[in-house]
This record gives sequence, C-alpha cells and structure tokens, in this order.
Amino acid sequence: MYVSMKEMLQHASVNNYAVPAPNCPSYALVKAACMAAAEKKSAVILDVSPRQMRMNATPEVWAPMVKAIAEPLNVPVALNLDHGGEFEDICRCIKAGFSSVMCDASALPFEENIRRVQQVVTFAHAHGVSVEAELGHVGQAAEGDGRSDDMYTKVDMAVEFVERTGCDMLAVAIGTAHGKYPADYVPTLDFDRLAEIKKALGEKYPLVLHGGSGAGDENFKKAVAGGINKVNLWTDYGRTYVNAMRDFLAENESPDYIFVTTDAEGKAAKWLERYMDLFGSSNRYQFSDDKMVETD
Repeated sequence: MYVSMKEMLQHASVNNYAVPAPNCPSYALVKAACMAAAEKKSAVILDVSPRQMRMNATPEVWAPMVKAIAEPLNVPVALNLDHGGEFEDICRCIKAGFSSVMCDASALPFEENIRRVQQVVTFAHAHGVSVEAELGHVGQAAEGDGRSDDMYTKVDMAVEFVERTGCDMLAVAIGTAHGKYPADYVPTLDFDRLAEIKKALGEKYPLVLHGGSGAGDENFKKAVAGGINKVNLWTDYGRTYVNAMRDFLAENESPDYIFVTTDAEGKAAKWLERYMDLFGSSNRYQFSDDKMVETD
C-alpha cells in the first residue's frame, strides 16, 4: 500500500510505537526497506532528500518507482521528501506523486518558519499530501550540535506552531544530531521535554526524531515510550549496505554485480527489521491468530 504519513503515524501515536524512516537514495535501498516491512508486517517511511535526488534521479522517477514496489505489499509504505528547503522542490515532489513532504525551515526565525510551513501545508493538503515540519533545530553530530538546549524545541512554541501551520507531524529537537557521532559518544536526550511536548499536543499528534543513527537502543526505547512515532535513520542504514558490499567483494574474486547488490539488500533489510522490533512497529498489520468463539 502506498499511503501518506498522516494516518500511519496517528495510528502509531495512539498505539505508542514508532515507524522507522530510513533514507533510501537508490532502488536497492528502497527494495531493502520494503522487504523488511513486508517481513515484519510493519509500516515503513522512505525518506529521500533533495541532495540525494540531485545525485541520483528526479522526483518524477522516485514516485512511480516506489509506488510500483509498495502497492503489491500488504503493509503501508510512504514516500517522504526529507528536509525540503526550497518551495519549488517541495511543490515538484508533491506534483510528482510523493505521498508526504517535509518543509524544513527550522534554522530560520520562528515567524519565518511558520510562514513557509503554512504555504506548503496549503499546497500539499490540496493534493492529499501530508506535511512534516521541524521546530527547534537538529544540527550536525560532527559539529557538536545537540549537546545543549540552545536549539531544543520549546513546549509553548510547539503548540503555537502546530496550531498556526496545520502541519501533520512535528520533528522535535531533544538532543540528537544528524550524521555520525564521535566514537564512544551516545547523546543524552531530554525526555522530560519530550513528555511535555507530547502532552501539550495530545496523544494523537505524531512526533518525529531526526538524527536517529547512533542514538543507542535505550534512548530509542525511552523516546518511543515518551511519544516519538517516526525515527529517521540514514547514516547507519547506508553504512550497513556499504559494509555488506565491501565484505562480499573481499570474499569473491570475480563477483557478479547482481549477487553483490542482492546480498547487500538482504543485510540492510535484516538491519532494519531489528529496529522495527525495537520501535514496536512489527506485526501491526496482521490479524491475530485468536479465533472468534461462537456463543449461544
């Protein structure tokens, strides 16, 4: 099934679990993520950024490709523009058939962030497309971002932001950062702040955690328990695929390309399956084995 993120993440929010959102800048990574979702009977969100599309293929290629892979499956699959910054890029993805988009103006002043997201919401909702926005700012791990509360999301501002923009889900800054953390560093997350934001916005409103790679299992468990419903994963997902290819090439002197990629797809899928279990999204899209008992 090819769907938007809105209903998918509202279900996750009410039922207290999170959907993994790996960046998938190639056919192989799209296929691996969908393989994992089908195996685990889990929803999945396929993120792709403007930069990744510029280096690979246009929105007009991405949307039909993902639809073709997703529609035969019995699990929900969303295609989301990740960190859309330019209005033209966002509109192009909507018109090309993306089911969701992110308007990221989080590095800009509060009022400008609101103004830009309002514009995107108006255009996207008219096309049946859901919108993710970000308040606070999730910076770069390599630059030491995410280690102070200077860029963290403020509760009162989150309430005002959601009310004024009408965005469908909100990425919050509580201590994670994009990219690879230094060796042996695990971020400290502000779970009290997360709980306050969730309470203020309501149990049905989905929250998003960016910079998931390297955050650690315990942080993930607490974040999901505290109200996170979408977790972005790219650095470690991509690294898993690359490492699998490297290992296969090291073990085979004359490798066939198709076997190299197939092996890497399988290992990337297994990596993602683990996070579906960890986030609680596994087995959400199947009936239980319990049989109805007839009564007189």
